Amino acid sequence: MSTSTALLTDHYELTMLSSALRDGTAHRPCTFEVFTRRLPDGRRYGVTGGTGRVLDAIENFTFGEAELAQLAEHRVVDEETLAWLRDYRFQGQIDGYPEGELFFPGSPLLTVRGTFAEAVVLETLVLSILNHDSAIAAAGARMVSAANGRRIIEMGSRRTHEESAVASARAAYLAGFTATSNLEAGRRYGIPTTGTAAHAFTLLHDSERSAFESQIAALGTGTTLLVDTYDITRGIELAVEVAGPELGAVRIDSGDVGVLARQAREQLDALGAKNTRIVVSGDLDEYAIAALRAEPVDGYGVGTSLVTGSGAPTAEMVYKLVEVEGRPVAKRSSHKESRGGRKAAVRRYKDTGTAVEEVIFQTAPGASEPVLGPHDRFLQIPLMRDGKRVADLPTLEDDRQRLRHALVTLPWEGLKLSHGEPAIPTTFHTA
Repeated sequence: MSTSTALLTDHYELTMLSSALRDGTAHRPCTFEVFTRRLPDGRRYGVTGGTGRVLDAIENFTFGEAELAQLAEHRVVDEETLAWLRDYRFQGQIDGYPEGELFFPGSPLLTVRGTFAEAVVLETLVLSILNHDSAIAAAGARMVSAANGRRIIEMGSRRTHEESAVASARAAYLAGFTATSNLEAGRRYGIPTTGTAAHAFTLLHDSERSAFESQIAALGTGTTLLVDTYDITRGIELAVEVAGPELGAVRIDSGDVGVLARQAREQLDALGAKNTRIVVSGDLDEYAIAALRAEPVDGYGVGTSLVTGSGAPTAEMVYKLVEVEGRPVAKRSSHKESRGGRKAAVRRYKDTGTAVEEVIFQTAPGASEPVLGPHDRFLQIPLMRDGKRVADLPTLEDDRQRLRHALVTLPWEGLKLSHGEPAIPTTFHTA
């Protein structure tokens, strides 16, 4: 199977390409920007996710014979366009927010510069990755904040597309999740993996005791035993009998997990297993996690709500042409207006480190930049130059730390799970 990502484009992009090649406008230098006009309902910040995957995808965005044959067979494009696509390699420049950076309405998350032809064919590729990964990262960040320092494990692979599962695990790890159950994500990205048995393993055995004995024999006493297949009180009793008081953890996957966690803690302590952790799972989201903050829970397993963006499966980003041959261009359609010209952004901070404003400004020759305060900083970084990835870009671990720090800089109300305005305002510098 081809490793090219070229057909992760859209029919209408190739329609525009063919027309532009025919009328001679395809080679005009252009700038496209990725931004969102609004945050998903109820969200106070966005999290940039997927930038590294975008760069990987662009590097593999070539049209081999299989892709060209598909386009020719279905007459998607003409012969001139097929010839142009055969030699396609992105040769332009890309700047953008690094992964883990927060964003707000209007933030110029990604700036793509090149000819119209080489940049326009990237729209679907770029948006499909950024919209998905940023949505998962934002949902994950809210869950991590709600967990308030407790371990949180991504385990949603069976609730989404197989490739989305790997991308979701990566975005969750960026957001601060401790580990994933997805082994492919561990292989590709070096993310810690973990997991325990499901109810099927207990049901397979003739008794709950024999299931626990088998798991302990294979994995040692530090493993996590699922104790609610039958009667949870009896399950905990058997777990400690089999593993001893050094049992690593028990997992509760159903019922009123808050009440059950309290009862489990009392029972474990009474049995001498005071260091045995309690992990809960089962349709958790950030609201359920926040509601469990006062309970004796040591860790959470999150699946469906994480990989579906917890109600916001897209970050609502768009990819818009903002400059042609140095001339600003802008869409004026009602409710879908855009601002012309290539832009960059500065985030302003108080002396205390609290973020107070995001200032967006044009970078055209002669345009003025906002004056930086002592704690302000530019947000975009170079990502690709002449079609090549910039050396020494931040690692996934760097990006995790960036997000952790960024969340600390938000005003306290910006971390609320309730509906409200974006955590900090976005303004456009026009002086």
